[in-house]
Amino acid sequence: MKNPRPYLKPDSAQGMRKQLHNYLLLMRMDKPVGIWLLLWPTLWALWLAGDGHPDGRLFIIFVLGVIVMRAAGCVLNDFADRNIDPYVERTRHRPIPSGAVAPMEALALFVALGLFAIGLASMLNKQAQVLAAVAAALTIIYPFIKRFLSIPQFFLGAAFGWAVPMVFAAQTGQTPQLAWLLFIAALVWATVYDTFYAMVDREDDLRIGVKSTAILFGDADLFIVGALQAMMLLALIFVGNMASLGGWYYASLLVAGGMMAWHQWLARNRDKEGCLKAFLHNHYVGLVVFVGVVLHYTFAVPAA
Repeated sequence: MKNPRPYLKPDSAQGMRKQLHNYLLLMRMDKPVGIWLLLWPTLWALWLAGDGHPDGRLFIIFVLGVIVMRAAGCVLNDFADRNIDPYVERTRHRPIPSGAVAPMEALALFVALGLFAIGLASMLNKQAQVLAAVAAALTIIYPFIKRFLSIPQFFLGAAFGWAVPMVFAAQTGQTPQLAWLLFIAALVWATVYDTFYAMVDREDDLRIGVKSTAILFGDADLFIVGALQAMMLLALIFVGNMASLGGWYYASLLVAGGMMAWHQWLARNRDKEGCLKAFLHNHYVGLVVFVGVVLHYTFAVPAA
């Protein structure tokens, strides 16, 4: 499919400032929900790997890494979808399909962000650097998966959750069973919220041939999403047991479970507005779980 909107080249200082703004839009800096969705599992891991006292240097590196890699992922996704987005209602006004940013500009921006991410990874130990290479591969592969497989949301979950084993490797020099269990919880959670997101575009995706779990699950979508929500909570319960977390943490899971039930209610009619609200509200689930972890370590009685 040919992009119906040609690239518009800025020809003045004002145009340059506008173009910088377009780059920020391309990186989704106006929509921070994606940063939060990626950040919460990273923070869970930082507090658990550090027994409630994460290394300050690693905290800065990983927070910056989350922001940079999320931006890079958005840029590459829009580059990969440059001939699809013009035909999807929700995405047709993005910088590339609207003609505000040229595809090669987007690719150059992705490379710049990637180099920044490499600089951050170079500050980590060898184990974390190896895992960072896997994270980079997942980031590059994900935007193209939707053309071939019906489960791109699972690949997004792997990409979004991969910071978890990276954190444990950087903080402790190893990736214990706890790290992988937390990774599974993050992967399943991303599949949940991105399926809600895909339900918004289901009609457009069916028309243009893009694959997603929203299409794969069909009329059983909410039932399967509910099963995945229960699986995520179960994985987090196992995490709490393995890390010897207490009442504050389990109370947070109870609240998170109630929020997930509300998301099911929001999406009950499968209308675009309700599904989008369910997606956008999901980052509060991550926040609540993080608060539970922090409260546990804040009020836990030290072992004698």
